[in-house]
Amino acid sequence: MPEPSSDNDVLVLGGAGVDTIVYVPELPLPYADSYMIDSGIRTRAGQTGDFVALALSALGLRIHHLDVLGDDPEGDLVRALHHDRGIALTAVPQPAGTKRAVNLVGPDGRRLSLYDTSRAYADDRLPEATVRTLAGVSRHAHVSITHPCAHALPILRETGVTLSTDLHNWDGENPYHEPFAYTADVVFLSTTALTDPERTMRRIAERGRAEVVVATAGAEGAFLLADGELIRVPAVTPPAPVVDSNGAGDAFAAGFLFGRLSGEPPHRCALYGAVAGAYACTVPSTQAEAIGRGELLARAAELEPVTGTH
Repeated sequence: MPEPSSDNDVLVLGGAGVDTIVYVPELPLPYADSYMIDSGIRTRAGQTGDFVALALSALGLRIHHLDVLGDDPEGDLVRALHHDRGIALTAVPQPAGTKRAVNLVGPDGRRLSLYDTSRAYADDRLPEATVRTLAGVSRHAHVSITHPCAHALPILRETGVTLSTDLHNWDGENPYHEPFAYTADVVFLSTTALTDPERTMRRIAERGRAEVVVATAGAEGAFLLADGELIRVPAVTPPAPVVDSNGAGDAFAAGFLFGRLSGEPPHRCALYGAVAGAYACTVPSTQAEAIGRGELLARAAELEPVTGTH
């Protein structure tokens, strides 16, 4: 594996893969025998772990990404993305192949993702020695909910590294997400499948170790639970037209973690996340780009007096 740096800021576990992007005329897509896709159909590297790693790296943090990858063209795309962006990658061989998905993207930027669940085996594991070594030289670890990351959670906790995770569209009931929800120090999730976001957020904090829980709500902003207090984080107006929501949650998480690792209070971390997430909505799914540190800080400085998050 690549020689780990002695001062990695974040170890990202899981979430490496490729997406095939299809821009469709509307969502839900009515049944038809065929559709003509004038904008083209493109496969590119980048799933949740890749996007978090990319976004954190764009903010100037030193990142090491660990996941299983196949010896296939899709795996080559993932390896090339990390090489081109200067992000260290440790790829554990995966005979089932690299994770992949198809994203249908509507004109308003909403997406529907179709995940190929055949690219994993039940007994897949990230090597314990590798997890321990990389965690030992990292300030923080962000754990994707993709298989086999749940099995690495006890190992990570033993090393003493702080943890974060993104539960994405958890409904608050699916037991698969619980080890992640109740082990991490910082928990992100979406309100998409929640009928009562506050109840789910408080249950995460009460049953687990989370010091901070953030529930993103798209154009309606986000909810932040910290020190027992729930506050509303206003949405940030994107700096350009919204073209795609793909990766916005990953960008939010990266912006928040950048603030946390910089020693900022939770409300400012959430502002950083909102700025990063809004920027991500202006980037087409066919591209893998993220806001830089200078632009993030400048935009946040302009917005903070307005948001009332002091």
